[in-house]
Amino acid sequence: MNGSRQVIASIMITIAIIMCGTWGYMAIEGWNFLDSLFMTVITLTTVGYGEVHTLSPPGRIYTIILIFVGVGFLGYLAVSVAQFVIDGRIREILGRRRLDKKINRLKNHYIVCGYGRIGRVLCMNLRQKPIDIVVIEKNRELIPVMEEDRVLYLSGDTADEAVLLEAGVRRAKGLVAVLGTDVDNVFLVLTAKQLNPNLFIMARAIYKESKSKLLAAGATAVESPYEVGAVSMAHRIIRPTVTSFLDLAMTYARKDIQMEEIPVSPNSRLVNLMLKDSGIRQEYNLIVIAIKKGNGDMLFNPSFEARLESGSTLIAVGQEQDLQLLEGVLNPGETVKKR
Repeated sequence: MNGSRQVIASIMITIAIIMCGTWGYMAIEGWNFLDSLFMTVITLTTVGYGEVHTLSPPGRIYTIILIFVGVGFLGYLAVSVAQFVIDGRIREILGRRRLDKKINRLKNHYIVCGYGRIGRVLCMNLRQKPIDIVVIEKNRELIPVMEEDRVLYLSGDTADEAVLLEAGVRRAKGLVAVLGTDVDNVFLVLTAKQLNPNLFIMARAIYKESKSKLLAAGATAVESPYEVGAVSMAHRIIRPTVTSFLDLAMTYARKDIQMEEIPVSPNSRLVNLMLKDSGIRQEYNLIVIAIKKGNGDMLFNPSFEARLESGSTLIAVGQEQDLQLLEGVLNPGETVKKR
């Protein structure tokens, strides 16, 4: 029996003992209900107010039995309630310490500020990849939701620098600002950028006018879910086949085809090889969509003579297992680290 059920059962038995004690005095002494209840309560609680009426010999014997049975059980009830409260508090403290230890060990992780509708969906998608995430949410009502989702979290206000430091902002690779208002997101970006100038920051903008303010505050990129949603709806009307293909390539619900970006590591055996000599199409059955060079230039539909330079990023489409195999070749060190 778990703690909560044990306490509930103990309370029900206590009520039953009080009712039986009351009925006993009514039956043995002929008292009314209130006098019998009062005598039962002061007997069980041992407050020592004295007898309500003079007890008969059978009544005294009944009182002795009631003291041994009832008082002992009330003591057990008090211990059960105290143990339930203490155990719950201990579990809460130990659970929080375990989370803090895990957060303290993280490096190159992402901090998601806000676990509302957008923040939760964002985390669910990020966790499809081996990316470490720490969530900061000040609404304590969302703690059970975060615990159910098994995410590392801190309950606090992102306006407090100490909370960001506790989340490891100086060790983090990136931060996502999806708070409820643009004002909160601007202040968060300013604070985070001050604590870690090299931090990649993705911010949400509710209003179009807030984009420039977030970029000026230090955000690396700004997205407006409403604009993105509207553009997506328009594309579904204008280019339904294209959007259907992108849905297949970008969602993790389908394993038959996906689109992935894979960085080219300097220690890869394919560095400086032409695509025609890399064997990507023949050995991994993948289609190369584009190559992003180290200077940011994007080469779409690269020719077979395009080279896989160190520091570039390959964008390919194919099955998940084939993409993982290619990632192990193009970025072997990072792949081992992820595993």
